Amino acid sequence: MQVRFWGVRGSIASPGADTALVGGNTSCVEVRCGDRRVVLDAGTGLRQLGDSMLRERAPLRTTVLLSHYHWDHIQGLPFFVPLYVPGTELEVIGPAQSEQAVRGALVHQMQAPVFPVRLDEVAARVATREVRAGDVLELDDVVVRVARGNHPGGVCGYRVEHAGASVVYLTDNEHYACTDPKLVAFAAGADLLVYDAQYTPEEYAAKVGWGHSTYVAGAALAAEAGVGAFALFHHDPSRTDGAVAQIEALAQEHFARSFAAREGLELDLARSPDSLCDRATRRSSARLFVDEGA
Repeated sequence: MQVRFWGVRGSIASPGADTALVGGNTSCVEVRCGDRRVVLDAGTGLRQLGDSMLRERAPLRTTVLLSHYHWDHIQGLPFFVPLYVPGTELEVIGPAQSEQAVRGALVHQMQAPVFPVRLDEVAARVATREVRAGDVLELDDVVVRVARGNHPGGVCGYRVEHAGASVVYLTDNEHYACTDPKLVAFAAGADLLVYDAQYTPEEYAAKVGWGHSTYVAGAALAAEAGVGAFALFHHDPSRTDGAVAQIEALAQEHFARSFAAREGLELDLARSPDSLCDRATRRSSARLFVDEGA
């Protein structure tokens, strides 16, 4: 199982000199499980993933798991070039917030006056499916488990398992006063936990009820669940590269195998947890050093 981060920001894309190293695209994580490609969320990072698939001449069969339907998690789909290529097979799965919730959200963002191409006009074959907490999906030899998070309008978390490896994706989840025991059980023993760490504890005090969490809550969940590594995710759009690095260091004081997710970072879950984090932090430190030297 290999994981690549294509978009790591929350709320809105934030390109610019101060965010270039961490990346400014919104949520999109690719998980390769043998020949099967599973994509977690379809934020603006999905555009670059699509371009990469075409360059690689990769099979255009993809499953997208949407955590929820807020704009920053779906707005990459209209710019996903394989959507317009004949032969593409795309299945989009998301929470059953209403009847036909997935297709309804995708149709809504691809219609006049906000977009010139309707979903029913694309060349790809697009199938949709709704899921609920507790569901277990089998995608060939990949197993996907579904949990419920805490976010305005609802949100799903996913656990993707393949060949003895597992990644848990819990973004846009607001923590409670104590660590949610259901999420501890859901994430238990995972090789990698990707968790919403949009706020510092000081920032969170003014944003209770907004549906996001902190690096402290994420580290606590990682420790209680006994995960291999914890990736801080859904970075605040105003967070500079340097500020993300500072939060990364603070998170490591709570859970040593913590690192900040950054665009372009690729991880092989066959590696040990320590080597995963070492690769992630060495790569980011080198990029920061080059940037400061320039």
